Amino acid sequence: MKQSIRIGNGAGFWGDNPAAPKQLADAGQLDYLTLEYLAELTLSILAYQRLKDPSYGYVSEVPRVVGELQAHFADKDRPLKLVTNGGGMNPTGCALATAKVLCDAGLGHVRLAAVGGDDLLDSIDSLISAGEAFNHFESGQPLGDLRKEIVSANAYMGAAGICSALSQDAQIVLTGRVADASLVVGPAIHEFGWETNAWDSLAAATVAGHLIECGAHVTGGMYSDWNESIELANVGYPIAELFSDGNMTITKPVGTGGTVCTGTVAEQLVYEIGDPQRYMTPDVVADFSQVQLNDQGADRVQVTGGLGQPAPDRFKVSMAYRDGFATTGEIVLAGPNAKAKAEFAANMILSRMKDAGLAPAKFAFECLGSGATLPGVEKVANIQEIVLRMQVRDPSKETLQFFARQIPSLVTSGPPGVTGYVGAKPKIYPVLAYWPSTIAKEKLSPQVDVKTAKEWLQ
Repeated sequence: MKQSIRIGNGAGFWGDNPAAPKQLADAGQLDYLTLEYLAELTLSILAYQRLKDPSYGYVSEVPRVVGELQAHFADKDRPLKLVTNGGGMNPTGCALATAKVLCDAGLGHVRLAAVGGDDLLDSIDSLISAGEAFNHFESGQPLGDLRKEIVSANAYMGAAGICSALSQDAQIVLTGRVADASLVVGPAIHEFGWETNAWDSLAAATVAGHLIECGAHVTGGMYSDWNESIELANVGYPIAELFSDGNMTITKPVGTGGTVCTGTVAEQLVYEIGDPQRYMTPDVVADFSQVQLNDQGADRVQVTGGLGQPAPDRFKVSMAYRDGFATTGEIVLAGPNAKAKAEFAANMILSRMKDAGLAPAKFAFECLGSGATLPGVEKVANIQEIVLRMQVRDPSKETLQFFARQIPSLVTSGPPGVTGYVGAKPKIYPVLAYWPSTIAKEKLSPQVDVKTAKEWLQ
């Protein structure tokens, strides 16, 4: 068993810096590269893709990244292992596309795993019959009639499927919806031989996974103490040096931009965790309140002290359901009293919609440039230019089409100062709303398929 491993994360979401994975692999001396692509919004996007074409529903970046990293997969001295949740709604489809890239590069021998078991869409009715209510996680509201509108349902699985894939010598592991930190917990369990009830060790790996899961957030991106000396154009992505005793160091490749200090690490540590004493994951309930940070200089921060409690007995479930349509339109208003004119223009459009008998279910607008994104923080005076952004939601496309036709008319019939209207009418898109719930762990198990790239294509 190894005493330490280096795990780098080259993506904090789908849409992150496309150059980061290769930069990190080239300079990071990594044992593992993780790519954390999924969020509730991403799952909805992938669900929409799959509705249009069942062969899609995975993160299209994955095959491209694998192609860029082919030299690292072929390296006999230090072969890179990749673990990513980019399989999304379709790990098998992602594996097929990735296998083709590998075979085209002469790497048909590379072992590739598709890890599923999280997709509940086809089994919701049988699970309900077996006693799973899928009530709303926060409100307790029953699923009820929304059942017929559900287009995706995915459980947040843990590290078990990743561990299984790695134990079968998978070099690339493509999962569906697993918890973000589990992308690191799985390799740690596999390499260090930890038992799955070694709660303090699993908590330490969860801390490591949480610290690097948002990519450059822990290396200077969005840092509250940022200044111009912290160069971000070439920001380095994070590396967790994780040791078998659960201690770790957070760092980044030498010569890259950004910074790693106790400030950046502390900000990521408390990001999106809820109760710091009970950070709940499928693998462990981690206590972050005892974590200690020690700045070692040279972009290195030592992290110790994470404690663990037994894992929850239920998985979180993310569901998406059809909830009508939406569109967004923007226009610029310039000159004196710009904010008042923007507000007048928005209410003018809403009044026209009501007069036409097409009052929308939801209508919202904001005046960008007036402090709208920072309510109560800063008062802006003498505003001479506003970007008016309006959003409409409704079950009817007709209502949204009427709204879209009103924006160009502001150029001649609106208040003075209307400008900046170019391009096509606002695009109307279907809304997939979010329904969080849970499911008993014993109802699910990871589905792991490991084959060489060549075998995937046969």
